[in-house]
Amino acid sequence: MSKKNKLNRREFVRNSLCGVATAFSVPYIIPSGILASPERPGANDRICVGVIGPGRQGSSLMGQAVRMKDMELVAFADVYQARLDSALGKHPKAKGYRNYRELLADPNIDAVFIATPDHWHGINTVHACEAGKDVYVEKPMSLTVREGQLMLKAARDHERVVMTGSMQRSMKESRIGCEMVRNNRAGKIHTVHTKNYPSSWECTLPAQPVPEGLDWDMWCGQTEPRPYHEALYFPRGKGTKDERGPQGWISYRPYSGGEVTGWGPHGLDMIQWALGMDLTGPVEVWPEGEGLWAPVSYRYANGIVVHLDDGGPAGGGHFIGDKGEIVVDRNRYDARPKTIVLDPIGKEEINLEISNNHIRNWLDCIRSRKTPITDVAVGHSSTNVCHIINIARRVGRKLQWDPEKEQFINDEEANSHLERSMRSPYVF
Repeated sequence: MSKKNKLNRREFVRNSLCGVATAFSVPYIIPSGILASPERPGANDRICVGVIGPGRQGSSLMGQAVRMKDMELVAFADVYQARLDSALGKHPKAKGYRNYRELLADPNIDAVFIATPDHWHGINTVHACEAGKDVYVEKPMSLTVREGQLMLKAARDHERVVMTGSMQRSMKESRIGCEMVRNNRAGKIHTVHTKNYPSSWECTLPAQPVPEGLDWDMWCGQTEPRPYHEALYFPRGKGTKDERGPQGWISYRPYSGGEVTGWGPHGLDMIQWALGMDLTGPVEVWPEGEGLWAPVSYRYANGIVVHLDDGGPAGGGHFIGDKGEIVVDRNRYDARPKTIVLDPIGKEEINLEISNNHIRNWLDCIRSRKTPITDVAVGHSSTNVCHIINIARRVGRKLQWDPEKEQFINDEEANSHLERSMRSPYVF
C-alpha cells in the first residue's frame, strides 16, 4: 500500500459519531427526491430508492421497505435476468438494469440498498457515493480492511449517509443489554466469550453450465473468474454442505471471510458497542490452534480479552465483570445475578442513540443528514475486527494490531492480507 493511498483514520473518524451530525446539518448535495418539484413530491412524501442485488437478502430489505410510507422502490439492478424479472414482477412501475452503474446514473434515485455478495460491497458503495446516492450496505461492510478505508473515504468526501446492515443495534433488547454492560451493571468487564465463527476456505467446486441470463463474468467482478456452480452462486449453497460446513459464496475465498464476516458483524459488533469500542479495535489477536475452526482471542488496550470459543452466543457475547455477568444476544439479554438488571435503565444511563427500526433510522438520517446508528465508521471498525481474526488464522500466530493506523505492527506477511488484488475493470 503506497503512502499516497494510506488513510489517516484519526482524520476520518474525527467527524464521525460525534461530529457528523453537525457536518451534515446543511448538506452540500441534496438528493433529488428530497426536493419538491411539480413532477415529484417533496421531503415529507417519499425517498426514491434503488436496489442493487434484489436476491435473498435484497428481497428481505425490499419486504421491509414496502412498509415505509415515505419511500418508494423505483429501480433494481442484477446480473441475473431471472432475479431482475422477479423483482420487477413485484414492482412493475420500477426500472430494471443489468449493470448497477446505469442505476446509479438515474437522477431520480436518491439512495440505494446494496445487497450484493460481499466482494461487491466496496465497489458498489464507492460508486454510489460518487454518484451522490445515500447508501444502506449489507453486512459485512467490506471484503478487506483496505476496501473499508475506501468506503469510509468515499462517504466522507461526498457527504453521504452510509449505513451498514448490522441491524441488531436497532433491536430493543440488544440495545438494553449493551447499555447494561456500558453502564457497569456487571462491574468492570475483564472477559468476553462469543461464538467460534469459522473462516472461509478455497473453492474447488466443479463446473456447471451457467444459467441462461446470468452474466457470470460480472458476478465474479474483482475476483479471478472460476467456473459457475450453483453451490457457489447462492450465499449458502441452497442447503448444500460438506465436512467443513455450508457451501456457498459466503464460505469461500475470495468472495467472503466465511461466518467470521457472515455472523461476526452482528455478534462482534455487539461486543464493540457494549465495550465502547466503536471507533477503535483490538491491539492484539492470536489463534488458539490451527485451521478454519481454531478458537481465536483478541485483547483491547484496556486489557479486556474476547474469546471466540463458543462460550457465548452467535449474536453477541457473554460479558464477565467483577460484579456479575451479562449475556447479550440477538434481541435478548440475560444476567447473573438477575438483580443486576432488575432495575430499569435510568435516563442518566442511556448513552446510546435509540433506534428500534433500522431502515427507519436510515431514512430519517437521509432527511436530517444526521449520523445513522450504524454509520460507515462504526461498520468499518467492527468489520475490521472480523478481518484481523481471519488474518490471524491464516498466518497462524499472534499479531500486534494498531487500530489507529489500521495495520499490523512489524509483520509484512500479515499486512499483505489487508487488501486483495482487483481484476480490471472492477477496480476502485
